[in-house]
Amino acid sequence: MADNHNIKERDGFTGKWGFILACIGSAVGMGNIWRFPIMVSLWGGMDFLIPYFLCVLLIGSTGVVEEFALGRSTGAGPIGAFGTCTEVKTGNRKTGEMIGIIPIIGSLALAIGYTVVMGWIFKYTKMSFSGELMAMGQDMDVIGGTFGATATSNVVWIIVAVVVSFIIMSMGVSKGIEKANKIMMPILFFLFVGLAIYIATLPGAQNGYKYIFSLDASRLSDPMLWIFAFGQAFFSLSVAGHGSVIYGSYLPKDEDLPRSAFNVAFFDTLAALLAAFVIIPAMAVGGAPLEEGGPGLMFIWLVNVLNGMPAGKVLGIIFFVCVLFAGVSSIINLYEAPVATLQDNLGLNRVMSTGIILAIGCVVAILIQKITGEWMDFVSIYICPLGSFLAGTMFFWVAGRDFVEAAVNQGRKDGKPIGSYFFPVGKYVYVPLCIVALVAGAILGGIG
Repeated sequence: MADNHNIKERDGFTGKWGFILACIGSAVGMGNIWRFPIMVSLWGGMDFLIPYFLCVLLIGSTGVVEEFALGRSTGAGPIGAFGTCTEVKTGNRKTGEMIGIIPIIGSLALAIGYTVVMGWIFKYTKMSFSGELMAMGQDMDVIGGTFGATATSNVVWIIVAVVVSFIIMSMGVSKGIEKANKIMMPILFFLFVGLAIYIATLPGAQNGYKYIFSLDASRLSDPMLWIFAFGQAFFSLSVAGHGSVIYGSYLPKDEDLPRSAFNVAFFDTLAALLAAFVIIPAMAVGGAPLEEGGPGLMFIWLVNVLNGMPAGKVLGIIFFVCVLFAGVSSIINLYEAPVATLQDNLGLNRVMSTGIILAIGCVVAILIQKITGEWMDFVSIYICPLGSFLAGTMFFWVAGRDFVEAAVNQGRKDGKPIGSYFFPVGKYVYVPLCIVALVAGAILGGIG
């Protein structure tokens, strides 16, 4: 295994907002678009949002900061970072390096499943521009049949998704990932705001807003509500021991990590809320049910609703461009950890590392098309919470308080150390909650 790499020897982010936009891009994904609005709907508007906001605050101020600091302080991805933690504790790097392989495998597995989904998104974006989506009208048999065929046989568009990811990633962190996110994220937010404003003008949209802002305080005592709110926040903020760690490793030493974590959590939550303000009122306008999340919402029900709206073709184009940008920014983050692992530990150059990992991703994605749902469920239920637990354990429990506070306080703009709450809350609240996410997900079949 490779030793730590000095940050100056590695490609990295050139500015604060380039890093923040890349991290927002990694966090803003399908969970914000096809799950968050459904959770708001199923659990009762503000009844869900209140615990969700509190969970975002907890995870953003502990887990997100932790993963950024773990990567930045060691100048390495999970393998090198975990190795440094065990070296601090025991003098032995090998144990930590071996454990660090687990989040890398999880990142690659999640990226492969996401590659299949990105193939769907690229195809539907193309169909929105060509008019093929609008041509289906509101015939649910045609709309559902089209998605069913796409979900099981979509080789060409999977390859397109991989090629686009390769082009961006092969250019490196600053010239590829950072620049792509600087373009995609502002456009995504701008288009989503425009879409939300337009839908607000349509008859019936007010019913959606009434529902979003409804509150039944008695429901806040339901423990299941809090479990699902935590799960949604947990997965939305992308704390899984890989993507945030590797992006953190590209940060300069003078970056204020708690402030960056706050910005990432804020804009990720804003994106989720924008999705809710688009989708829930749109479904209210179209009279469609909101019981189904996941791909069925976006590729079946929303297509039906958009096709029935004035300017439906334009709305479909805007919506799927937003989804496309959210998806691309997420998938390049998921592939980055295994790509960086080949660079750091095998000494391969950027293009070769990217080519090898994405070729593996492409082949496996094509092979798993018919079991994508099961694949993604397994990874999200078991591998992602395990990765976040391992990263949190290495940082808070293994490396210890002195290491933790030095890593987090480096680069603080106001000169003030992070609050005394950080270490105990991270160690005794956040890390155990990662296990709760793992166990609850296994019992309930997924919580995020």
